[in-house]
Amino acid sequence: MKFITGQDRNQIPLFASSIEAAIDQDNEVRLIDMFVDSIKLADFGFKFEFMENGRPAYHPSVLLKLYIYGYMNRIRSSRALEKECGRNIELMWLMKSLVPDHNTISNFRRDNPKAIRKVFRATVQLAKHFDLIGGKLLAGDSTKLRAQNSKKNNFNEAKIERHIAYIDARLEEYSKILAAEDKEAVSEPEKVEIQQKIKKHKERKAGYQHLRQQLELSGETQISTSDPESRQMITRNNITEVVLSVQTTVDEKHNIPIDYKVTNQTDNKAMGGMVRRAKTILQDSSFTLLYDKGYHTGGEFDYAQKQGVEVIVAIPGPGSHAPDQAFDIEHFVYDKQTDSFTCPAAQTLTSNGNQYDKSSSKSNYKVKQYKTNECQRCPFATKCTKSKNGRILERSEYADLIDANKNRYLINKEVYRRRQAIVEHPYGTIKRQWGFSYIMTKKTMKRASADVGLIFVVYNLRRIMNIVGHEKLKEYLKALIFVFCSIIAYFKAITRSNFFWVRKLLLRNALLISNLLLNFNPVFSPEINFGRGY
Repeated sequence: MKFITGQDRNQIPLFASSIEAAIDQDNEVRLIDMFVDSIKLADFGFKFEFMENGRPAYHPSVLLKLYIYGYMNRIRSSRALEKECGRNIELMWLMKSLVPDHNTISNFRRDNPKAIRKVFRATVQLAKHFDLIGGKLLAGDSTKLRAQNSKKNNFNEAKIERHIAYIDARLEEYSKILAAEDKEAVSEPEKVEIQQKIKKHKERKAGYQHLRQQLELSGETQISTSDPESRQMITRNNITEVVLSVQTTVDEKHNIPIDYKVTNQTDNKAMGGMVRRAKTILQDSSFTLLYDKGYHTGGEFDYAQKQGVEVIVAIPGPGSHAPDQAFDIEHFVYDKQTDSFTCPAAQTLTSNGNQYDKSSSKSNYKVKQYKTNECQRCPFATKCTKSKNGRILERSEYADLIDANKNRYLINKEVYRRRQAIVEHPYGTIKRQWGFSYIMTKKTMKRASADVGLIFVVYNLRRIMNIVGHEKLKEYLKALIFVFCSIIAYFKAITRSNFFWVRKLLLRNALLISNLLLNFNPVFSPEINFGRGY
């Protein structure tokens, strides 16, 4: 039987081809190269000044191209990227056969979280140029990415106390054994072994006591030892993991993220800040943001209203029920003019006008209390409340904003149903298709932000490539590179007082440059359409 055979490894080819010829013209690695070359990295905050002594540094564009290629091909490890530089022909072309050390690769990601965020902004700006961002309907949500910290190395006060109690019990047990050595024959080797165990348990106890002290000083409810800023949170179906939370704002038109933020907090205090950032990014407040019920917090509604942005948040269920659900709080009708409630039994509950401080897991706020003396004589009292003093209702200082959100939600139910399809699209791609369900870095959210930033840079680039097409994107990036290089050459010529060359350059390319400047939105400036608050 005949088989296809390969070439002899020792045979020298008659016509040797270059690496350039080995990479197809429509290969996406060429787009990565052009995208990085089209942005002005010096303005993004990447480090360009290095000491003259020692080995020369790698240019930031080289390492940025490596990371974008790596994340686009599901390679995030610095060691794996180092290996690929020496065996992957696409990376050999992209890196021009450079092979940085894995420490150099890792340090670049660690040291440039802010600059990487600006690269992400450049992808958003690129999407805006191609009209891929509508800016009218957005959705926000968070996803939990596992941190480099096991649940075993995460502690709260109760867990620390359980460990200390267990150690105390063991120490007491060992002490009794040693105290009874005259009555019960305890061999010398056994005695030495017990003393070693006692020493070991005392060291562990001191470690837990130190953790308890750290917890008290920090004011936090939990502490992680491997990745200190990670927190144990519920991920799904009451399953907990030690994670970092990534808040994201996604535009509805093509499911393109326009903002991200790495936190270790729950969702209930996140909405206001993300609304402000979205307003800064879009330079407009005439858009609607959709959130799920985890973001339903009165103080956050107040913040969003001050920003002039409309939000629609799902309505959470009641925290508790009356003995008969017909007497749940939603069946009490509030009259704003008289500042009173009418209950299902047609009785009126009034307030003394005083506001009282109220604390919850979400926030601190003020409430008014409403009650009536008729509860004592009401035949429905046992169906309404278990309290002997009658029913007392509380109305938050943010109740008007909460009611307004409820009305928006009920009127725009069809719009709200699109929330999940909008905001879950990036998460599904990133976590399910690419397998990026965990944070690659450890120690500080700043480092994690660099990892997450590269994920979203690659997601946006991939999305733009798929929608716009390689050829159209390539032509645009070529034009940007041309303008960028022309501007640099122009200023160099002015510096050298070569006015003849400047005049020649401008006359030859006047039409092209004017069209580019008028019709194109340059990606290489990191501050375009982004305010200082972003």
